[in-house]
Amino acid sequence: MVWSCGHFTSAYRILALMPHYGKSHFDVFEPYFKELAARGHQIVMVSHFPQKQPVANYSDISLESSIEIGTKNRLDIGSLTGIKAYVTFAIEALKFLDSCHRTLAFNKVQQLLRSEQKFDVVVVEIFYTDCYIAFAHKFEASLIGVSTSLLFSWGNDRMGSPDNPSHIPVTLTGSSHRMNFRERLINSAANIALRAAFLVQAVLVQMFVNSHIGPDVPWLSEIARNTSLVLVNTHFSLNWPRPLVPGVVEVGGIHIKPAKKLQKQDLESYLNDAKHGVIYFSMGSLMRGDTLPQKTREAFMHAFSELPQRVLWKWEGEDMPGQPPNVKTMSWLPQFDVLNHPNLVLFICHAGILSVIEAVHAGVPVLGIPVFGDQFVNVRTLEEAGIGLELSLEDITKEVLLEALKTILETPSYSKNAKRMSALYVDRPMSAMDTAIFWTEYVIRHKGAPHIHSSALDLYWYQYLLLDDSGQSPRDIFNVLCSHE
Repeated sequence: MVWSCGHFTSAYRILALMPHYGKSHFDVFEPYFKELAARGHQIVMVSHFPQKQPVANYSDISLESSIEIGTKNRLDIGSLTGIKAYVTFAIEALKFLDSCHRTLAFNKVQQLLRSEQKFDVVVVEIFYTDCYIAFAHKFEASLIGVSTSLLFSWGNDRMGSPDNPSHIPVTLTGSSHRMNFRERLINSAANIALRAAFLVQAVLVQMFVNSHIGPDVPWLSEIARNTSLVLVNTHFSLNWPRPLVPGVVEVGGIHIKPAKKLQKQDLESYLNDAKHGVIYFSMGSLMRGDTLPQKTREAFMHAFSELPQRVLWKWEGEDMPGQPPNVKTMSWLPQFDVLNHPNLVLFICHAGILSVIEAVHAGVPVLGIPVFGDQFVNVRTLEEAGIGLELSLEDITKEVLLEALKTILETPSYSKNAKRMSALYVDRPMSAMDTAIFWTEYVIRHKGAPHIHSSALDLYWYQYLLLDDSGQSPRDIFNVLCSHE
């Protein structure tokens, strides 16, 4: 027995599958699994990121050699602009499928599948495929999903959460929750298109699963409908209110730890001595700063050189030709600690979910330059909250950049709104971590907690949309509704 979340609970065995090769995905929920281990639960983690130092109650099954090293390289920012972006997205989608096939066939994963281990719950990341939820069926365990960003349509479907495209934006469209007719039309089309794409790849994934796990594995869609809980890295104060069933729990900012004093003396001095403040510029962990197109990089340098503020630039290259005197480059920075420094006045970033959450938590305005995925909708939330602006990477010039920078820096409302949003974001009845731990243990204690499942999961799509009436076809129903008799 261990003391957890205010009461004694049994120690549970938890199989965690975080198979995506993007480090930022792993970073969101790594603290959650470590906290579960710290509270006495046994964690078996399947990921590309094994712990460098042993962690009590936590064991790794490393996927590091399961796929080609090139798959894990950071993206070239130039490959995410113009027509190149569509090619990059197509390649990445194929990588997801290839990764599914290779990791399921990987010898360490096969050893796990053939083992006689017992688990109380299987925790799987919900992303572009349901490749790994079959482990819950194999080990006869409850299933918990975790989402590092806003839920995709298939994440809502497995819980019976409403997914009405009239006010719930599709993650990849960059739409707001308040849309005009044209935006609602585009959002609805995107919702249908993404669902169709998910169904198409689901056929291939089912083949991989049946081949590598066993022919008796049921349809993955049926396994998904038995998901007990979804922990999603959002919070209504930032990501807009939406209807959620009890089994969908928001734990936005679960990776946040208290900010620390900067350890490097030169970095600490650089920020402390900034009379006019410091601008921090980073394009995240997946994209290298030194892969910015030369024209765009020069626009940044020329714009920065005309500002009184100092600039701290995450730059992975050896040097920066033409580097202005007010710019300091470093290949890695303790981002959250930097954002919480009192002299930090602006954060320029790609609007990845972790960067946005950390900026909001620290109360810092943002200039967002989204390039793919959920970054477009993330920066939209910042604009609506009055704490940021969006710039298109392809449209950046010195003049455009200077105008955006001066707008944020010289308009007090951006800083004021950022601090207001920070207060809203952290004001909760319990921390994101304690919330996640409570509901995880709750689901295990109550054998999958079927009592919190929505009855919407028992309906076929045409029943859910009220297109049936005692066996009548949609055409019969239409005729009845239109009848004047």
